[in-house]
Amino acid sequence: MSKAFTREDSGGDDDDQDEAPAGLPAGTKNYMRPQSFEALKAERDHLLRSERPRVVEIVSWAAGNGDRSENGDYLYGKKRLREIDRRIRFLTRRIESGVVVDPTLQTRHDRVYFGATVTYANSRDQEITVTLVGVDEADMDKGLISWVSPVARALHKASVGDLVQLRTPGGIETLEVIEIAYETASSQVAKSSVT
Repeated sequence: MSKAFTREDSGGDDDDQDEAPAGLPAGTKNYMRPQSFEALKAERDHLLRSERPRVVEIVSWAAGNGDRSENGDYLYGKKRLREIDRRIRFLTRRIESGVVVDPTLQTRHDRVYFGATVTYANSRDQEITVTLVGVDEADMDKGLISWVSPVARALHKASVGDLVQLRTPGGIETLEVIEIAYETASSQVAKSSVT
């Protein structure tokens, strides 16, 4: 059988991982802020216009050197091309399925919705501030949590002063919403807080 019709096994680099969008439950929309949408497009464009052509050039040069079975530049280049192509497919699907939600256009500043920055107190009286963002931009170190995370789901539609319940492996924890803020178009912050 011709090798052209067989799939190369890349040792754990299956494409199966790109079939289901990571971090999104089935049937939910891929909400994202405008800056996240632009970042995904910029990364895809960089890979398509800069990174991939550079690697293709290296692979072409390495292929011209003769024996490909022991040619490190060729083997590494082909592996890198597969990684780049996989990432491009992933980014393209995320961009196509993305629903851009601009938090600056939110009119209800008294409730927690996508894009809100929320300060809440947990049962240990720790105040924690988080911003509800899309799954692709979640970063707990920066206080950005996915809108599908358990904390975000517990806080969703809550108002200042509300007590919400968060189901954790250790049991149910009560969270109190202290402040809700949204960025506005003029870079000011619209706040709703306990008085």
